[in-house]
Amino acid sequence: MKTEAAILVETGQPLVMAELTIPALGAGQVLVEIAYSGACGTQVMEWRGDKGPDRWLPHCLGHEGTGTVVDTGPGVTKVKQGDGVVLSWIRGSGAETGGCKYDWDGKTVNAGGVTTFQRHAVVSENRLTRLPEALSPDVAILLGCASPTGMGAVFNVLNIRPGDSIAIFGTGGIGLNACMAAAFAGGIPVIGVDPNPTRRDLAQAYGATHTIDPAEGDVVAAVKEIVPGGVDLAVEASGQPAVMGSAIDAVRAQGGRAVVIGNAKAGVDLVLNPAVFNQGKSLLGTWGGDSVPDRDYEKFGKLLASGRFPVRDLLSPPYGLNQATQALEDLAAGKIGRPLIDMSKR
Repeated sequence: MKTEAAILVETGQPLVMAELTIPALGAGQVLVEIAYSGACGTQVMEWRGDKGPDRWLPHCLGHEGTGTVVDTGPGVTKVKQGDGVVLSWIRGSGAETGGCKYDWDGKTVNAGGVTTFQRHAVVSENRLTRLPEALSPDVAILLGCASPTGMGAVFNVLNIRPGDSIAIFGTGGIGLNACMAAAFAGGIPVIGVDPNPTRRDLAQAYGATHTIDPAEGDVVAAVKEIVPGGVDLAVEASGQPAVMGSAIDAVRAQGGRAVVIGNAKAGVDLVLNPAVFNQGKSLLGTWGGDSVPDRDYEKFGKLLASGRFPVRDLLSPPYGLNQATQALEDLAAGKIGRPLIDMSKR
């Protein structure tokens, strides 16, 4: 069986449309027909080469999507043929198979445990979660990365409580999900910080009570003008070391907490004033918002389906698979909140 994929052959160059031969399923592997794929800044960084030398070229891309199970390999019990599923880079229960290799006219194309820029994908059992009944397959791509990372950072890492003040630095797809989580939890005020006016407008649509344009002056001072002394909590979702420093500076002394979820480019360093720790502040890290798919994805799906926020508006108009490079370009330029790649669009 063959399938069509948009693969990365050379960093910084357009993705290549390739017809891949699908290998026989091994133990713990699942063949999924992809319906929709999303993309985040990590794919942009891989495509540009910002993560450093890429020793896996050529390889498949994408780590968030939805689809339908076509077949299962030996030992798979979590899903069965015909199940609607969410594909996510965050590991849940089930087998981890370490990826697979596709054949492309005699050349090997590498793939990790989950890839989604293709019409069919061989996926590790533990990267799949059944599609929540309340959520449509297009919106559910958010469960693959943006929601568990952004919402998880707020709920699982920062443990927000009603009335906590919070600033979110970077209001792309992950930051906007953090905004929604803060609003759902009763955070007030919820401050969105982003240089992009489109993303600031989106932040207000998704729960931010205030927005700040960092181009207008001292961001930390602006946050403290809204919340004297600093906010209780902060989320950094830009991937820029200077912004990470601003996030810890913006939280209050004696208990303020900031979590970094943005991915920085390879080779850059974060420089901090150590006095922030003597002030009783905490700077935290996280792996996917500390989310556990089997525990959290149904809950996050219910929040997305609640109707409180216009979640579908976070998604771009659909791109075809052959427009995957354009989707990454538009995401990198801040033109869209989250790209939606529709496999039915030709």
